[in-house]
Amino acid sequence: MKRSAHFGSDTGGSIRQPASLSGVVGLKPTYGRVSRFGLVAFASSLDQIGPLTKTVRDAALLLGVMAGVDPQDPTCLDEPVPDYADGLDRDLRGVRLGLPKEYMIEGIDAQVKAAVESALSHFQSLGADVVEVSLPHTEYAIDVYYVIATAEASTNLARFDGVRYGYRAENTNSLLEHYERTREEGFGAEVKRRIILGTYMLSSGYYDAYYLRAQKVRTLIRKDFAAAFEKVDALISPTSPTAAFKVGERAEDPLQMYLADIFTNAANLAGICGISLPCGFAKSEEGTQLPIGLQVLGKALDEARIFQVAHAYEQSTDWHSQRPPAIRSVRKRATVRSLSFSSS
Repeated sequence: MKRSAHFGSDTGGSIRQPASLSGVVGLKPTYGRVSRFGLVAFASSLDQIGPLTKTVRDAALLLGVMAGVDPQDPTCLDEPVPDYADGLDRDLRGVRLGLPKEYMIEGIDAQVKAAVESALSHFQSLGADVVEVSLPHTEYAIDVYYVIATAEASTNLARFDGVRYGYRAENTNSLLEHYERTREEGFGAEVKRRIILGTYMLSSGYYDAYYLRAQKVRTLIRKDFAAAFEKVDALISPTSPTAAFKVGERAEDPLQMYLADIFTNAANLAGICGISLPCGFAKSEEGTQLPIGLQVLGKALDEARIFQVAHAYEQSTDWHSQRPPAIRSVRKRATVRSLSFSSS
């Protein structure tokens, strides 16, 4: 059977969020599970490569190929790679799923909240135990993420000066003008914003107040997840607080864009694995049906567990096979480069 897949990089949700808003499956593996050799580094302690696929099984098959040690990436883990597809069909009896109480907050779209609550009930019908857990430092995750990510971006993107990497400005009259014009013309507004923020975080007199403090809170966030996984096998949450918004709708309000990552970036800070899969549709004011994503988080190197949980939900519902009319018509017109492979 023919399958198609795409690859992306997830620094704070950039695989899981697009998957959620597009009605497909998106996996962020454990930090170090997949080599990042060849990836343009944005935030080196957060970046991870993973697949976007039509089904959970396809994601499991691809991770089995992608995962493994790579001497060209010193952060890549030298750990055995299991057959992720082998345990997909196990039932959920006895599996304990946690719902972080800090994730079901005010501000979530009512339709998204209802879809996630319905999914939780469905998990219970499949034999899973659903319990409430706490991740008490969740409220700091957005702040911590944007301190660490921008600081690391400032350092990583310094190499794109037109000498060895990236865009090169033409007709410059001096080395200083070459650097200034190359970076001014080569980076977009959002990238520049993040570089400026990160440079400020790392500047003399502010490093301890921002970057160092953010790293300390990051440790607390990791401990929150470790404590939660002592009680449950996986965590369930929305992937995004809303369904897809219009193109350019939040371009003038970067803060609203940043807040969209509220349920995803803590996993990057903690280095754990997470997957998003379809769990329903929301209706926009114009009446358009928009996909809703369900996120399953697992402890480090426990991708097999989140695949099992996600696959059980996917195969006992039909959300993954449904497509709103608007999305179907766009897909018929679009030409997308993808990877094709065969699976049984």
